[in-house]
Amino acid sequence: MNGHCLPDMSVVSVTADNYTTIRKVMQCLRNQTVRDRLEIVIVAPSADNLGMEVSEMKDFLRVCVVEAGEIRSTGRAIAAGVRRASAPVVAYAEEHAYPDPGWAEALIAAHRQPWAAVGSVIANANPSSMISWASLFSDFGPFVEPAEGGERRSLAWHHAAYKRAILLEYGPDLELMMETEGILHCDLRARGYRLYLEPAAKTFHLNVSLLLAYLASEYHGGRLFGAARARHGRWTGFRRLVYVGGMPLIPLVRLWRVLREIRRSGRAGGVLPRILPPLIMGLASHAVGEVTGYAAGAGEAAQRRVEFELHRSRYTRERDGHARAGS
Repeated sequence: MNGHCLPDMSVVSVTADNYTTIRKVMQCLRNQTVRDRLEIVIVAPSADNLGMEVSEMKDFLRVCVVEAGEIRSTGRAIAAGVRRASAPVVAYAEEHAYPDPGWAEALIAAHRQPWAAVGSVIANANPSSMISWASLFSDFGPFVEPAEGGERRSLAWHHAAYKRAILLEYGPDLELMMETEGILHCDLRARGYRLYLEPAAKTFHLNVSLLLAYLASEYHGGRLFGAARARHGRWTGFRRLVYVGGMPLIPLVRLWRVLREIRRSGRAGGVLPRILPPLIMGLASHAVGEVTGYAAGAGEAAQRRVEFELHRSRYTRERDGHARAGS
C-alpha cells in the first residue's frame, strides 16, 4: 500500500461488527481492474475488534479504518467514511453488493466528465426467488440491467459514486442525505448538478428473500423516505395530511411504474405473474411506512434498517447461498 499517491477513487465499506461481514465485497474490490488506484475506507465500531486481514489489503493503494462506535445509522456511517476519504471521487460498497471487475474503472472514467454523481446498473445476485425480484424492482426498477446509459434525474441509492467535494458541501446534513439518497439526488439537481448512469459499472445486489423481512425492510425504508421528504421540503401540516390521505394511491402508482420497468428489462415472461403477490405486499408496506414518516417522522427506522442493510445474508433463503458468495 502506497500512502503517498492520491487515489483515483475512495470506496467506503461499512461493517456493523467485523471484517468477516465485508470479506466478500472486499474480494470483489480486490478483483477490480484498477485496485491499485483505490483507497478503501472501512467504517467499523472498533479498529481493535475489526479483525482485518492485512494480507487481503496489500493490492490497494491505501486502506484506512474509521472507528464509529455502534452503527445505528448507515447514513451516519457512510458520511464518516466520506469525510475520512482522500480521493476526489467516493463510492459506497454495500456488504451485500458484488461489483463486476470493471466497476471502479468505469466510475472513475465517467467522473472525468462534470457529473456530480455516476450510478451503477444493478443485477440480481439471488435470482431464484420471486421475493428477491420484487425487492430488486421495487427498490431499483429503472436501474435494473439492461439499462441505457445517460443523464438521469436520480440513481440507485447506495450505488453511486460522487465527487467528494460536492458531498462535503452538505456539512452536518451529509448524514441525512446519505441515509435517503433520493433526497440527495433531488437536491443536487436543484443546485444545478447533473447525474449520470454508467452501464459499464455493474454490481450484483443480494436482495432480501424472506417475506416478513422484505415487508419490514420496505416499511422502514418507506418511513425514512417519507420523513426525509417532508423535512427537506419543509412541508406544512396540511400538506402532510394530504399525502397521508392519499396513501391508497401510492402503491398503485408505484406498481404501474414497476411493471413498466419489468417489461423494459425483458423479464416479463420470466417473473410475471409470480412476482405480483410479494411485490404488491412490499409496495403496500412501503406506502404504510412512507405515510407514517409524513405523519410522525422517522422514529427508529434508521436503527431498524441497519440490521437489513449490514447483515443481509440473515434475511435470504438458505438455498440462495450460492448467490451470496457472489458467484
